Formats: sequence, structure tokens, C-alpha cells
Amino acid sequence: MDYREILRRRSMGCSQRQMERDKLVSREKSKAIFAAADRVGIHWPIDPEITNQELELLLFPDKYRTVNMYVEPDYVYIHKELAKTGVTMTLLWEEYCQKCYENGQTPYMSTQFSEKYRKWAKVTKATMRIQHKPGDAMEVDWAGDTIPVFDPVTGEETAAYLFVAVLPCSCMIYAEACSDMKMENWLLCHVHAYNYFGGVTRLLISDNCKTATISNTRYDTILNRSYQELAEHYGTAIVPARVRKPKDKSHAEGSVRFAETWIIAALRDQKFFSIIEVKDAVAQKLDELNDRKFKQRVGTRRSAYQEEEKAYMLPLPASDFEPAVWSVSKVGVDYLISDGRNKYSVPSNLIGEQVDIRTTSTMIEVFYHGSRVAAHRRFQTRQHDPIVKPEHMPPEHRKYLNYNAETFTKWATAVGPMTTKVIQHFLTSGKVPEQGYKACASLTKLANRYGDSRLENACRRILSYSSTPSVRNISSILKNGQDKLELRKAEPKPTSLNSYGITRGAAYFRKAGEQK
Repeated sequence: MDYREILRRRSMGCSQRQMERDKLVSREKSKAIFAAADRVGIHWPIDPEITNQELELLLFPDKYRTVNMYVEPDYVYIHKELAKTGVTMTLLWEEYCQKCYENGQTPYMSTQFSEKYRKWAKVTKATMRIQHKPGDAMEVDWAGDTIPVFDPVTGEETAAYLFVAVLPCSCMIYAEACSDMKMENWLLCHVHAYNYFGGVTRLLISDNCKTATISNTRYDTILNRSYQELAEHYGTAIVPARVRKPKDKSHAEGSVRFAETWIIAALRDQKFFSIIEVKDAVAQKLDELNDRKFKQRVGTRRSAYQEEEKAYMLPLPASDFEPAVWSVSKVGVDYLISDGRNKYSVPSNLIGEQVDIRTTSTMIEVFYHGSRVAAHRRFQTRQHDPIVKPEHMPPEHRKYLNYNAETFTKWATAVGPMTTKVIQHFLTSGKVPEQGYKACASLTKLANRYGDSRLENACRRILSYSSTPSVRNISSILKNGQDKLELRKAEPKPTSLNSYGITRGAAYFRKAGEQK
């Protein structure tokens, strides 16, 4: 019986009646062959190495059970068990032998056991399903080609980049268009890919781009800190491909080429004016891609994922990962750090130190030696002034921040009435009170240095002979100790008919008399 020809003609749409007229096989026999082939999962094309005799053994195993002294393995069971983590052919062969011995039957040797399974896998197209275990890994990469985006006003052309993720077992693909390939988009695409698949894989296989690895040598691998945080949040492990070894993520490479054909090339005649339009078009083409029928196996990428892989995916965490970008900065003399848009304060005692900065869309955090020392709500718009917390400022700066007319007046009242008059003079001598803040602050420093009572006496002394006191004069009085001397009563000044007073002194007239 030429089983190969029968199955080939069936794939071409040849009817059972036509095969009977061609004297290839009877209708009853062809019906039994078709039913057995559907039951076992054998479809054309069939590997050329598979003979008709081997096909008959697979289609009708009961026909030879009476003459075969060995127990035929359950290939479907073996295939399903191999998909589980840690299960190997050796383990399954030992379990198969133990079961045969318990029933008093003779098992195949391990080499025959493995060879028979491989032949069955070739015929049933199950090879692809056992090369990668379901839910085991997700491979990611950027596509080499880009999608042009045009500015609707200027017509300027920019590029949209395509992120691709694939599950090697079912070949299910996720693709997303991004405005750039920077860290934030890289992390967000992973989050969206996991949400699209509805689960997380045990491993995450990436390229050696800077958003994934800082260094990948033959001795050790240093992962990007933000990427490592994503892996910890989803409970997966990152295994970067070796440098210049694309075969380590061959499915990602193949899926990238596939996506370039069925997504980028398929959109070549469309013109996009925003990244949102590109994202929507890519999402539509992605669904069409995952619903395309396989050429070498039954079903689609989506059906293969639903039937064979989804049950083995790790569950998603309760909340999505919030992408965070890490950077290093040296604190300047203004005790401020920047996120590229605004400036934020850190404790002033960290001036000159290296700090780690963790930036998210809503928060900016500062770490020093692993401990968080500052946290701010991140502003998305540019602010005119830096965001400074009072507790981060030095005591002098914090005191200056509290400078105002009311505070100075209240302080002067507590010192004494003469000090109050001096403070009022400083606050009212300029056009605005702020012009006198510096003099008022200097007066408070003199009080801290010499005491309130001495300052009050110094203010009384200077007001006794001047209506325009200054900090310099008050400081001189305190330095010389003149505030400790008693004030003499002022003598009444003689009145003069000359409203302008004496213009020439006695010495002038004395010199004039000697000349005569």
C-alpha cells in the first residue's frame, strides 16, 4: 500500500472515489487511512526518509502488536511530557521500562526508544514543538528597518522603530512601533509584550544593546540596572545572547525578518503623520500576522500559543512595571541634580559626592551608597525655579528663606524699642522692604555675637546723634565698647541770626589777625 501517495493526493483535494477509479486504494481502505492519519496527526508533506512501512506502523499499530514482542511507546504522551520543565528522554525511557517490567512486557532499548520517537515527531510535524519548551523563553530585538513618519506642517521625515518579541515554542509574535530606542521605550515595550501574551516566561533573551547590558564578556555579564529591575518585578531571568552570536536568539532574528515583511513592507504605501497612527497600523498588522496559517504545521501562531504554551506561562504580577531610568551625577555647590528638564534638591551635606538617580514618569529619587536620601514628584513641564525642599538647605540658606518684614519686626520688638526703630528704618529707607533685608539680617548676627542688651544700647547711642543709622556704625560701636559708656545730656544749641550758622571758625580769624 502506497501510503505516501494516498496522503499526497488527499492534500491535493483528490476524492476517495477518484483514488478508487485510479486503482490506488479502495474507498473503505482510504477512509480508514484518513481517519487514522487524523487521529495520529500525520499530514502531507511527509519527510522523504519515512517509508510506507513506517507509516503503516504509525497508522495501524494494532496490526503488528501480536507479532511484535516489544511494547510500542505512547508517543503523544512522550511529546506532552517533554514540554514540561526538567523532563528528558532518559527519564521518560526509564519510566517506560519500569511500566513494561511491571506488566511482564519487553521494552525497547533507549536508542530505539529515542529513534522511534524522532521518526514519529518528523511525521507529525512535532519537531518544532519540542525544540523549545512552552513558556520557557521570550526573545526580543529591534527591527533593522524603520517606518517613516512625516510632520503634517513642515513635511519633515522622522523614523519609527519596531520592537519585536517572540515566544520560540509557539512562534507567537508581539511588535510595537516606538519613536526612539531609548531605555523608557525599551522597558515599556517589554511590559506591553507581557500583557499581550497574558503571562511571563521563565527566561528573557535579549541582544547586547546598552539598554540591556552594560558589559557582556566571556567571564561575566553586567546588566543594565533598569532592565534588571524589570526582570525582578516579573520574576524572570535575563540571559543575554553572546556577542555576535545571533543564533542564540534565532527565533527573534527570524521573527524580525518576518515582521519586516508582513508589517513594515506591508505598510510601505501608507503615509503616517504621527507615531499614534503608526502604532495603530502596526497593531492591526500584528493581529493579521499571528492569525496567518502555518505552512509546515497545522494552525496559526495564536492557536499554537493558546493550545500549547499559554498554560505554561508564569502569571503576571498584580501591577505593571513602572519604567525607571538610572543615572549617576555629581552634586554641585547648589546641591541640585537635574533630570534633563528640571532641577531638584538633595541634602546639602552631599555637595561634591556621586549619587545614583532613579527617574520614573512620576518620581525622581536620589540614592547615596544604596540609601535613598531624597525623593521628589517629577514635573513633566519645565519649571522656572528649581524644586528645593527646606530640609535640604544649609541652616544659613534656610534662615534666609524665612526673611520677611514681619519676622524682622517681631524679632526687634523682643530685643528693645531702639532696635525696633533701627529695623523700621532699614525696612522703610528703600523703595521696597526687601532692600533692607540684608541690613536686618546683619543686625541679627550682631545680636547673636554681642547679645541683645548690648545691641539695644548700641542702637540707642547711634540714634542719639543720627537719624540714619547703619550696620557699619552700630558694629563699630560694639567693637569699641562705646555702648557701655553713659550717654551725656545734649546741651542746647545757641540760636544765631544767621540762618546758615557760622561759616568760618575761630581758627580762621586767628590766622587773619596774625597776618596783619
